[in-house]
Amino acid sequence: MPLYDYHCKACDAAFELLVRSGTVPTCPSCASTELVRAVSRIAPAGKIEAIRMANRRMADAQGHFSNLGAGERARLLKSK
Repeated sequence: MPLYDYHCKACDAAFELLVRSGTVPTCPSCASTELVRAVSRIAPAGKIEAIRMANRRMADAQGHFSNLGAGERARLLKSK
């Protein structure tokens, strides 16, 4: 599901939504469907890597392995 930025024509709110195809997005403030999809900013490359590593640390602390590659999972499971 892609993440889109929206601007509500009814209440002038700006927000992001994860939207499935075929779904009509609604404003979380006023429930209006009169929305304009805005241009999203791209995160800088360094920031993406920092976010990815923070998510990996959090998932690892919670015991989740789904965010790791097959080689990383095998290496981690061998060491335990």
